[in-house]
Amino acid sequence: MLSPPGRLGRPADSMRWLATFTLARQVPSVICMTAKQHTFDERPAGDQAHVRQRRAAAGQASAGRRWPVPRVLAAGMVMTCAAAIAAATGTATAIRAAATTIPAGKAAGAYAGNTAGAAGAGRGELVSATPLRTLPGKAAVKTELASDGFSTRYARYGVRTYRLVYRTVDAKGRPTTASGLLALPIGGPRVLTAVSFTHGTENYRGDAPSMQPSGWEPAPVYTYASAGFAAAAPDYLGLGTGPGLQPWMDVPSETTTTLDMLRAARGYLTSHGGVLRRRVMVTGFSQGASAALGLARALEDRGDRWFRLGALAPISGAYDFQGAELPALLSGELVKLNPNPRLGAKISVIYAAFTLVGFNRVHHVYSRPGEVFAHAYAGTIERLFDGHHTGVDLFNGTPATLDKLLTAHGFALLRHPAGGLATALKIADGVCTGWAPSAPARLYMATRDEQAVNASTWHCRAQFKASHRPVPVINLGTPDYQGSRHYGSNVAGTAQIVRWFLELAR
Repeated sequence: MLSPPGRLGRPADSMRWLATFTLARQVPSVICMTAKQHTFDERPAGDQAHVRQRRAAAGQASAGRRWPVPRVLAAGMVMTCAAAIAAATGTATAIRAAATTIPAGKAAGAYAGNTAGAAGAGRGELVSATPLRTLPGKAAVKTELASDGFSTRYARYGVRTYRLVYRTVDAKGRPTTASGLLALPIGGPRVLTAVSFTHGTENYRGDAPSMQPSGWEPAPVYTYASAGFAAAAPDYLGLGTGPGLQPWMDVPSETTTTLDMLRAARGYLTSHGGVLRRRVMVTGFSQGASAALGLARALEDRGDRWFRLGALAPISGAYDFQGAELPALLSGELVKLNPNPRLGAKISVIYAAFTLVGFNRVHHVYSRPGEVFAHAYAGTIERLFDGHHTGVDLFNGTPATLDKLLTAHGFALLRHPAGGLATALKIADGVCTGWAPSAPARLYMATRDEQAVNASTWHCRAQFKASHRPVPVINLGTPDYQGSRHYGSNVAGTAQIVRWFLELAR
């Protein structure tokens, strides 16, 4: 569930202290997008009206004609790029700075399953769109993916990425903003199928997908975009540029943030000449596997007026915290499963801390840290999870073993959850209960996963079967990524899932 080691020169994520670091590639942070021609003949009727209004306001030609669509430009390049676009197109093009407000039209509607009263104007509304990186062709994408250990087999297009900041609600239903990574194929079809990818656990806000130009977090997003999809990856609440603290493993707010990211992506594409199909291919890894299930359930329950579930393919999720994950943590199974027992012990410590601190932000788990954390760490542990501390900070600020971290009450609470923790676990563990996807679905896992134990996946499969819709488990074997089968499952799973999604999207 924790992310793997990264490169020197970028902020460390939850486990990057484990890495043998290498020098990061220098990536330009300012990119000029060229104007591109689009037609709108295939746009749904509601969007056609929106386009006609935009054309009328801009003095564009009547419906059906091709017209140049303005691209978002980085602030420092506006004058140069504007002149280039004007010369190339011969048309007055509206130029926007990267971090300025961009209207996204009407909100796509509230997620029906969210906290009561959370619905309101602006859900999924785009606040800003910042161009991040351009991989100009499939060769550049292949070089990027290969350097990060991901398959290059289905790279067909170059990729252009953006950080979207959009309106959503927090875990209490209050208005806030979140950020996420949108990746689009260069030269791909104008009518695109969306892939929603939700990432694994990150502690430092700078390690979220939209904050990383290369590496572990954006690699799956590049994979799907280069294959021809519009790939959307939310940073989650409290990560990326989003304010506040991360409500870790809070599936309702992850679902809301992910759905609103899709709405923001659709708004962006619509205003730039693209069309996003109704069907969404949903996937996610580790923590993101539960978020993917939350989104899939919302889409099946018609939580959005436009989007529908096209397929579901989560990887290595902790779908059963109370029945599988916590027992494995407390019994030492995570230590035994890990090829490096010392690392397994540290992972157990960090997950125990994440569970208590993260769940306490939404549900009342404890009143004072000293109730559950040993005196040596009670005064510092919560600050380590504030989003501003790196993986190195987290490693150095926590003990090597659980018995040094937890009080007797902390151990008892994890063994026999009660109060707010019991409530939080019931919600987290409900992602597979009481429903089953009607769309094509598969559950992916690696044998003897040392972080998300296999029992979680088998329990989820049994719950879906109880709803009379069996979902197959795809065993990825023992893929290795930097000494981890858990991380390897994301690499191997992404390679298999992109092929499956391409088959389904035909």
